[in-house]
Amino acid sequence: MSDTDQSAGGESADRRTALERLLGAFAKVEAGEGITVVLMFITIFLILSSYYVLKVVREGLIIGSGGIMGLSGAELKSYSAGAMAFLLIPVVRGYGTLASRVNRVKLLNISIGVVIGCLGLFYVLGHLGVPLALPFFLWLGMVNVFLISQFYSYANDIYTEEQGKRLLAVIAIGGSLGAILGPKIAQLGKDYTFLLMVLAAAVLGICLFLYNVIDRRELRVRTGADTQEQPQEEAPLGKEGGFQLVITDRYLLLIALMLLIANLVNTTGEYILTTTVEQHAIETVPDARFAHIEDLEERALAIKEARRPIGNEFYGSFYGLVNLVGFLIQAFLVSRIFKYAGVRAALFVLPVIAFGGYLAIAWLGGLAVLRVAKTAENSVDYSLQNTVRQALFLPTSREAKYKAKAAIDTFFVRFGDAMSAALVAYGVRGLELGAKGFAFVNVGLVVVWLVIVVGIVRRHRKLSREEDVAGAAEAHAA
Repeated sequence: MSDTDQSAGGESADRRTALERLLGAFAKVEAGEGITVVLMFITIFLILSSYYVLKVVREGLIIGSGGIMGLSGAELKSYSAGAMAFLLIPVVRGYGTLASRVNRVKLLNISIGVVIGCLGLFYVLGHLGVPLALPFFLWLGMVNVFLISQFYSYANDIYTEEQGKRLLAVIAIGGSLGAILGPKIAQLGKDYTFLLMVLAAAVLGICLFLYNVIDRRELRVRTGADTQEQPQEEAPLGKEGGFQLVITDRYLLLIALMLLIANLVNTTGEYILTTTVEQHAIETVPDARFAHIEDLEERALAIKEARRPIGNEFYGSFYGLVNLVGFLIQAFLVSRIFKYAGVRAALFVLPVIAFGGYLAIAWLGGLAVLRVAKTAENSVDYSLQNTVRQALFLPTSREAKYKAKAAIDTFFVRFGDAMSAALVAYGVRGLELGAKGFAFVNVGLVVVWLVIVVGIVRRHRKLSREEDVAGAAEAHAA
């Protein structure tokens, strides 16, 4: 930030409201920004809360189905990623076409309205006894990444790059809280699967209302209360499709590849963790303990029942710790890292942590090492890395913010999941890799990840410089 900006920031700080001073504990919030920040905070909190409510619905439908097409819930989660990636292609194209025809607030109204309508349809079909486990699983897997991506597309559109670097960190705290409180809210209605769909639809309806309030507020701030002129931000987008933008722009392509590799590493790491926990359960409760049960089916059931609490206990404490650490990082570190190190330096944090973690797993092994490594990786991924990946779109065009971002955050993320499933299948059956073998594979993938980050940093530096020059030219003309 320049001396002029700092001076202006100091003057505006004198005019901050009590709310803006309170938010200053988490990030630098200037005068006039506080209300929109809080509204955006609440919106992403509600989006994440509704997702975790629907996640409970999803698990209930899967368990209640007794398996789908002969697949267990775990197998379904692994193999469905490819189907989601395939289904997202027409969704991303359709979203891009809609964005070229309507302004941003209509885009939000229509797309979220469709999601709410789908929940209403699922509710009706569920009461009619139609099997929903598979279609709802695939639908939610696509919708959750889409809703979050769209929220940050909108945030990138209403904020300048300078504002985004300051404010995205504090807004994202709402998402962290939603991830913590959403499952607890869902537990209160765990016996009412289809009513939870109605609850989630109502919450998304509130989000839609908040979007409209924010958009009207930002329109008044940018254009003045009396003007009838349509600002550029309210116009429909250009004709280019999301995939076309990604393929033809090196910066966007590098971001897409980074997310693909990062998701591949993380999902493969989850497999390593799962197999290690399963092995721990086997060692804790060996088969020999049940040798006295003669019936083989009864013996297998007894073994499964004895081992299940070990996995439940581990994952209960593991996810609780990850969410807590992620929240603390988001609330107290992310904005400061952005302020003192910058977005580009923050890009290196997660891959460096992942490199050290998987190297330790490959050399040392053991559940304790794996737990520490995955806690560090996941908590930083859900907090700092998530905010960084959103901030990368601040210096891009509006078409990139909506269309390309939608393609990257949905298709490329799910394609990374699909690649992980293929990697695990080949590694287990073709190469007979164990946990340490997959950890070495991840070390190699992280090296590729770091190379991609270097390329992103170079392009981001150039884009930010161009943004600064354009902003200075506009200020001079004014």
